[in-house]
Amino acid sequence: MTTRPPELRVSLGKLELKNPIILASGTVGYGEEIGKVFDLNRVGAITVKGLSLEPRPGHPAPRLCETPSGLLNAIGLHNVGLKIFLAEKLPFLRRYQLKIIVNIFGETLEEYVELAQRLSQADGVHALELNVSCPNTKRGGLSFGVDLDSLTTLVAAVRLATPLPLIVKLSPNVTDIVPFAKACEAQGADALSLINTVRALAIDVDTQRPKVTNLVGGLSGPAIRPIAVRMVWEVTRAVRLPVIGMGGIAAADDAVEFFLAGATAVAIGSANFADPATALRVIQGIERYLQRHGLTGIHQLIGALKIDGHGD
Repeated sequence: MTTRPPELRVSLGKLELKNPIILASGTVGYGEEIGKVFDLNRVGAITVKGLSLEPRPGHPAPRLCETPSGLLNAIGLHNVGLKIFLAEKLPFLRRYQLKIIVNIFGETLEEYVELAQRLSQADGVHALELNVSCPNTKRGGLSFGVDLDSLTTLVAAVRLATPLPLIVKLSPNVTDIVPFAKACEAQGADALSLINTVRALAIDVDTQRPKVTNLVGGLSGPAIRPIAVRMVWEVTRAVRLPVIGMGGIAAADDAVEFFLAGATAVAIGSANFADPATALRVIQGIERYLQRHGLTGIHQLIGALKIDGHGD
């Protein structure tokens, strides 16, 4: 008698995934390189590198450096632009039976809206993820993601521009993330992903210069995982939207932390650089965890954190 494998299917609003493992934006490009390491059909979804209307060269090197238990990046949103993505990158991804999420960004609300409209007409795009860490040039360069009014207006406008499932990737660089999550819910977002990278600075003490040319970068990796887990816990208690947890996931136990805190799915980012097959190990490890604990599916794990005897 064989034991049936645990049920891993999850839904992020209207977006249904065969399993809750997503390849995070900015860490696997457009899937071509990592697709040589393992079959992309094995993961639930891929979120492609952040996309703008026109190509962007990004910041000059060096724009990556390792930090204790983390990775600092200041890539500068380098990407091929919408035209090349539609002509060359999307056809490659359409070969696979996985969901394609396109991370989009702009410096004005109008750029976001145009991207959303044009991608909504493209065959094979299953959802949009709003990168709200880009500076809003019409508001003096303040990031959309840390200004509640800007975020509210942006999500409302993009919601009207697309019928696709809409995911908002929230910034951790705020005092309280919950009002931002509530604003996204009120304006019609289908899901949230959190967290984006934490603003950080690393200095080379020998040269006495910053380790990345942009001076400040975004910190990812295991160093930020407890911050991300805490924010997922806070947000899932405050809104009814499904949440994609991310930040320092390199093993199955890391993913399980996010599920226990309330995440419906998880995204693997920086770990892809160290081991491109991380996603497969995480999927297999989650299955073993569920079986070991006598659980028949991932939904029995979501939000199952035990807090008896602990205050808020």
